[in-house]
Amino acid sequence: MWRRALCVGLLALALGYLCLLGPQLPPSALRLLPASLLGGLRRAGSLESRMVAAWQAAIVRPARGWARVAVGVNACVDVVLSGVKLLEALGLEPGDGKNHAVLASQQDLREAFMHFMEKGAAAERFFSDAESFHHIARTASEYPGAQLYVGGNAALIGQKLAANPDLKILLCGPVGPKLHELLDDNVVVPPESMQERDEFHLILEYQAGEEWGQVKAPNANRFIFSHDLSNGALNMLEVFVSSLDEFQPDLVVLSGLHMMEGQSKEMRHRRLMEAVASISDIPTDIPIHLELASMTDQDFMSNIVHQVFPLVNSIGLNEQELLFLTQSASGPHASLASWNGIPDVGVVSDILFWVLKEHGKTADRASDLTRIHFHTLAYHILATVDGFWGNQVAAVAAGARAAGAQACATETIDTSKVFLKAPLEFVTSQIEAPSKISLNPDEPVVHWHREGISFHFTPVLVCKDPVRTVGLGDAISAEGLLYSEVYPQ
Repeated sequence: MWRRALCVGLLALALGYLCLLGPQLPPSALRLLPASLLGGLRRAGSLESRMVAAWQAAIVRPARGWARVAVGVNACVDVVLSGVKLLEALGLEPGDGKNHAVLASQQDLREAFMHFMEKGAAAERFFSDAESFHHIARTASEYPGAQLYVGGNAALIGQKLAANPDLKILLCGPVGPKLHELLDDNVVVPPESMQERDEFHLILEYQAGEEWGQVKAPNANRFIFSHDLSNGALNMLEVFVSSLDEFQPDLVVLSGLHMMEGQSKEMRHRRLMEAVASISDIPTDIPIHLELASMTDQDFMSNIVHQVFPLVNSIGLNEQELLFLTQSASGPHASLASWNGIPDVGVVSDILFWVLKEHGKTADRASDLTRIHFHTLAYHILATVDGFWGNQVAAVAAGARAAGAQACATETIDTSKVFLKAPLEFVTSQIEAPSKISLNPDEPVVHWHREGISFHFTPVLVCKDPVRTVGLGDAISAEGLLYSEVYPQ
């Protein structure tokens, strides 16, 4: 009897040891364990480590990947530093926050920064006073600890994709000497895109829990502003489209339309119509992805929805852009003034469904839009019209994996540095009879279907102490596209 008790005790001790060290065991050792015991070890691991393991298994390359990707048209140099420290270096003191569609002074900058810091939301604004902006930019670039990076959605997406040696990347945008020096060697810049001076964007970051005056940031994020005339006029759009004949891409990624908000209403409308004409010249057998960014003019956003969306196959956007889109185009939940914490999955799903149903490809509508990649801090959703896109389980998982790694500035996700913030239960709609879904960390990509549209949801492992928040959306979209496959029609 005592021998049996001793054996049971030793077995329990060994199992406890395996549960403790399971994630660190080498693959050769894990292969020797019975499947039932291995399943028990996975269940005993943390939610985060189980999700990472499940993602790794799900992320597979598409059967038909891209070989040549053309990206345009906004590019710049990002100057990244603490927002609070820059404002203090400018002699500004904390006060009340206030949203401004366009910044005209340092006072506007302080108010807008505090407004979005209090919400923990990302935003981007145009600074209209050139002399004041150059003074602020000089102060920022000379501030100890300020860092210079590749900036602009197009350049960031191109840089992310260029990390894959099998891809050839064409980047068209206003590329100055500093930006050219920062770009990956795998990025080709046509001579017509080169200019003598760089365009600088200032990225004011804040950390979760950071305080300034009466404001406390609920999470880490950034506020971006610039006085960028080249990108603001989409100067390189025609160069971009004319370069496609020679480059022969099998995917086009377009961004920078939001930069036109700094133009007058008349100029903006005229340039948008010219952009529509240029995009229409891209051969229809080349899929186009449009990356959106922070905007404030509802009429302009509505024009993009009605004029540009039908010309592109895919769009990428975050929670602020999605809410602004539905407010601008009178979509579902348009009366919602702002998100309260983590965006409700059912509300997000309703808006994505509406965009594809009302502005996407159908049998009787001349639109090419069939895919939306939505990303917010806690989770991502890929919504696709059935029959046009493949490998979307891998695509949404790859985007989430990229978010967790890049925010923490690690090559792969370090589960000790991230946490699960997504809801463990949610409903798939707030309008129609919804399904209730419970999240399983061993199968973190959840799928549901609604009238010919597929939804793929996965949580994000949020970085506890983010190193850099800017460019996360671009990295997510780039990674999602890398693992996506478009079906020939």
